[in-house]
Amino acid sequence: MPVLRKTEFVAEVAWLGHVPAGKSIRALPVEKLELGFSGEKDARHEGVNRASCVRVKNLYTQGTEIRNVRQLSVLSVEEIQATAQEMGLTQLDPTFLGVSILLRGIPDFTHVPPSSRLQVADGLTITVDMENRPCVLPGREIESDQPGYGAAFKPAAQGRRGVTAWVERPGELRLGDKMALFVPDQRAWRP
Repeated sequence: MPVLRKTEFVAEVAWLGHVPAGKSIRALPVEKLELGFSGEKDARHEGVNRASCVRVKNLYTQGTEIRNVRQLSVLSVEEIQATAQEMGLTQLDPTFLGVSILLRGIPDFTHVPPSSRLQVADGLTITVDMENRPCVLPGREIESDQPGYGAAFKPAAQGRRGVTAWVERPGELRLGDKMALFVPDQRAWRP
């Protein structure tokens, strides 16, 4: 019996970004991503394993080698638009946000259940780790190009910063591809 249920939601890949390894999270727009088990080659978050960071400091001493479940940053067009509006902008450029994949068509995208899958018809599949909480790094990128707006990002993006994800089945992802959403077929946790 399958443990992942296919939903009625199919997202369109609206934008793709390569975030080069280095200090900046600024993404470069690309037409396609070649995704392997380590994520995208030469990307900031490439690797099967990674050093633990502040996001898991209650589990590990910072710098501990752990599995890399944040190879990709996946956001939605709809949530970026809502964030931009709250910031007082007409639009928010995804290059500032460290976006790997920008999708259109899944409501409340940031809150899809952890362990959900997004799959392209040819089999490429990514697994959602969890919500990607807003931080100050995108604000710095925004501020450098749109002075006066950077500090507004973190509070405006609460609950709509997208998710981190990792590659479960490698392949090529292109602009315009459709990604079907599969969610865990289990009841909500009720401790």
